[in-house]
Formats: sequence, C-alpha cells, structure tokens
Amino acid sequence: LAEDLASRGYVVAGIDHTYESYATTFPDGRIAECLACDSDSDPGFGAGLVQGRAADVSFVLDQLPSKWDGTDRIDRARIAMVGQSIGGASAMATMVNDSRVRAGIDMDGTTYARIPKNGLSRPFMFLGSARHVPGGPAPTWDRDWKLLTGWKRWIVLTGAEHQSFTDTPLLADALGIKSLPGVLPAARAAELTRTYVAAFLDQHLKARPQPLLDKPSARNPEAKFCPASCAPA
Repeated sequence: LAEDLASRGYVVAGIDHTYESYATTFPDGRIAECLACDSDSDPGFGAGLVQGRAADVSFVLDQLPSKWDGTDRIDRARIAMVGQSIGGASAMATMVNDSRVRAGIDMDGTTYARIPKNGLSRPFMFLGSARHVPGGPAPTWDRDWKLLTGWKRWIVLTGAEHQSFTDTPLLADALGIKSLPGVLPAARAAELTRTYVAAFLDQHLKARPQPLLDKPSARNPEAKFCPASCAPA
C-alpha cells in the first residue's frame, strides 16, 4: 500500500512505534525493548496504546518537515493518516488530538479514542471486514459513525478478514499457504484496498472528486456501503 501511494506521488511515512517492536535501536546505541508485548491483556491497554501512538505521530509531524532531506516535498496543509487494526484506531485518536491530520482511514480496527460530543468534522472512512457491519460483533464503528459530522464512508469488503488489509495474505500465497474457502483472494484484497484508499486520498488531499466513493460499483461488487447496503451480522 505504501509503495502504491508513493507511485501516485504521495510522500509516505511509516512509523515504527517504540516499545511496541521487540527492539528499537536509537542513534546513541540505546535499545528499547517491547513493553507492549507483555501487557496487551491489561485493562485499558488499547486506549493507552492509541494515545501513545497519537503522540508519536504528532512528534513525527513536528520533526519530519524540518529534519528530512525531502522536506520541500511535504505539503503541511495536506496530511492524512491511514492504518490497519490498532493503526486504524490510532488514526482516529490522532485526528481527535491533532488538527494537522486533515483526513483519516481506519482499516478494520476497533476504535478506542472517544470522539468529543460535538463530533469530528474532518473526512474519515471506515474500510473493514464483515465483523464491522452495523450491529456486528465489533460495535465501536456504530458508536463513532454517529459522531462523524463531516464527509464519511463506511465500506465493508465481502470475504475480507482482519489481515486482508495487510501484506500477510500476499506473503502466504507466495509461501504456498492457501486461503480459507470463501476468503477474499489476496491479490484482489490488495487491489481493492489500494483502490479505495487512493480514491479517498485523491478526493480529500488533491481535491479530485471520486465517483467510486459515492455509491456501490459494478466493478467492485465486494464493496458494500454501510449502513444502507450491508446487512447486520
């Protein structure tokens, strides 16, 4: 997904969050180990994690435009955040805390950060699997949908699983690990993810209207627009 977006002219920054990977080595030789690995069952873990990630993103937005060699390529007025799973939940948390993020996408992530009662008016899109249909087993999107007061979309891909929005299915195919019956094929999942993410960013960062985001498409029958055209679980 990052390569696809870069090929379309976007500057893409991927953040490796300290204390979430098994080891992070800093320039001075310090090594930070994974604290999250042993605490993911603690009460409030998800809420704390997304707030930590939101702070990381704000730090990167503070540093990157001034310390990266390609700083002249960054348009500070056109920044979006896209994430999968806890990364998608972190996109919402970041937008609640940092107005520099103009638009966001949550790909199949249960959300933890609470949107203020006056709502979130910047563009946001949910893109997920069947577990996130209205009334499904992951109810946070139902809650947050009502508080998204700006442009918004809620799209569910038929046959998608939690990992369908990552590279994992593509790597599994390359290793000869077959997908489960009825699961969206890896190449198709990647194609749909790239298509809808790029359309969202083109519309909201480049001001290029995308009819694909207005209604279901015969070319992409897997994409169901909620809450109207996708049934509860």
